Amino acid sequence: MGHAHESNTKKIWIVLIILTVITGVEVWLGILKPDFLYLSNFLGTSWLNWIFIILTLLKAYFIAWSFMHLEGEKTWFRRAIVWTPIFLICFLVTLLLIEGGYIYDTLGPLVKW
Repeated sequence: MGHAHESNTKKIWIVLIILTVITGVEVWLGILKPDFLYLSNFLGTSWLNWIFIILTLLKAYFIAWSFMHLEGEKTWFRRAIVWTPIFLICFLVTLLLIEGGYIYDTLGPLVKW
């Protein structure tokens, strides 16, 4: 018995729509820059930056899930592929925010921003 070929057209359209919506939200927020998100501060940066970071991680996860075909893999393999970069990106963002805040506080009186 032969294996029937399944079309991925529906999956491709769903992925395109989801990624387009997330990108549209990012662009919309980047253009508008709402004051309550842009002028607030949470863990070293504005809420708007946190939203961009989270949406970018979400897009990266969804791209890996869809186009690297991780939905059909074993659970431990999916976790190893997805959670390792997410942890490293979160770690890098944390370090950049800490160091950026330190440099801003240290050089603030000396540099005209």
